[in-house]
Amino acid sequence: MTHVHVVGFGMGPHHLTGEGAKALAAAGYALAVRKGDDDELLEVRRRICAEHGLELVEVADPERDRDDPADYPGAVKAWHAARVDAYAGELAARGGTAAFLVWGDPSLYDSTLRVLDRLGERMDLTWDVIPGISAPQVLAARHRIVLHEVGRPVHITTARRLPEAVADGQRNIVVMLGSERNLGSLQELRDWRIWWGANLGAAGERLVAGRVGDVLSDLRSAREAAREAAGWVMEACLLRASERTSAP
Repeated sequence: MTHVHVVGFGMGPHHLTGEGAKALAAAGYALAVRKGDDDELLEVRRRICAEHGLELVEVADPERDRDDPADYPGAVKAWHAARVDAYAGELAARGGTAAFLVWGDPSLYDSTLRVLDRLGERMDLTWDVIPGISAPQVLAARHRIVLHEVGRPVHITTARRLPEAVADGQRNIVVMLGSERNLGSLQELRDWRIWWGANLGAAGERLVAGRVGDVLSDLRSAREAAREAAGWVMEACLLRASERTSAP
């Protein structure tokens, strides 16, 4: 029997909760994918493991089509299957109690739990989940805002699907997994209000807030500054239509 602690760690060691630290102390090793020789995100996991005296087992990340494939769900499914194969060999060989370190919170735009569901179909495996601090939480804290208006909902989606959310009539949207090519979607929302952040909780954190049409240039500059500081960018934002903005 192999057991896995899935530990959300927010944006780094300073976001790791006491419950997460106890789970790492109970693990014999941690597993993580290595995307390249200069994988800055893996380096954060290395620091966490070093601080907790935990061996980090690095597994080469399978190739994935990231250039906006026509069948995006199919591409992700194939990538998950390849990750299952990569993890299965290490878990079967080592057994015991392992830890998976997950950026933010495992419940929100992360594949780890889906991969473990598939691993559980192939081997004698159990797992539990320790929540972490998510990007929307840090975004709200940094801008000192509530993510929803009084008695109203908030819609959480990806930058890829932002146009769809707006077309469906969503007026208060948390957007995650943004990229440079997704910034064009904001051009159509010039009268909306935005609260944006890059690398939230990290040393190179950048924040921008205001009317989209007024701050879009500042946002692009802040995004590049965050990349230069860290070598990578993770961004999230809250978009809210003004009362005078007509519904689509």
